[in-house]
Amino acid sequence: MSKYLITFTKSGYIKYTSHLDMVRLFERVFKRADIHLSYSQGFNPHPKMIFAQPLSLGYTSEAELLEIETKDFFEADNLKGLLSERMPEGIGITSVEQLPDNVPNQASYTVASLVEAADFTIEIPAPKGYDRDITEACKSFMDKESITVLKKQKKKRDLKEVDIRPLIFEIEGFEELIKNEETGEVDNKIILKTKLAQGSHGNLSPELLLPPFLEHAGIDAERSVIEICRNRLILKG
Repeated sequence: MSKYLITFTKSGYIKYTSHLDMVRLFERVFKRADIHLSYSQGFNPHPKMIFAQPLSLGYTSEAELLEIETKDFFEADNLKGLLSERMPEGIGITSVEQLPDNVPNQASYTVASLVEAADFTIEIPAPKGYDRDITEACKSFMDKESITVLKKQKKKRDLKEVDIRPLIFEIEGFEELIKNEETGEVDNKIILKTKLAQGSHGNLSPELLLPPFLEHAGIDAERSVIEICRNRLILKG
């Protein structure tokens, strides 16, 4: 048995594919490529494939992480080729790395358990006549001692006030002219670069960050026109 870490991108219309469907997509690709995954033990065995952090519907990504365990050994480059040949448009296999077998406490070790943060790029259409210094808006936002939002509790319908400020590690912004590939027109965008807590020890979705930031910066923009890309997952160590 061998373990591998697969890094892949997600772009284009496939960003509207749910996480569950992404799991099924990879399972089908492994089957077509004759790559046999190991299975867990117990009453309900399942293939040993773990996404480090599920990606929200509608997000693109430059570096998603998937850990797998195969019954057979593959050279990393060969495994990358087998997957790349069979991936649909919008999924690009960036790299495949064989993971070491001699990891201490390997039974509980997974890449998913090491995720502690993620970098995101958020593109917001600049409102007509918007003249606020976005760099200063980011700085004053980060200077806040607390940023309180309402968050839905797991397995409950109740909303609870939570302070997300400790989960925001960095945020900076600037304006940029970006060509619209569909219309050919040049749009003025507000670009936010932010690092947010992710993982089991603290997790902040950009969806919770956006409302208080937009209000603070005086930006009037519908959520449907905002693009979010996860640039990388940051692991402990």
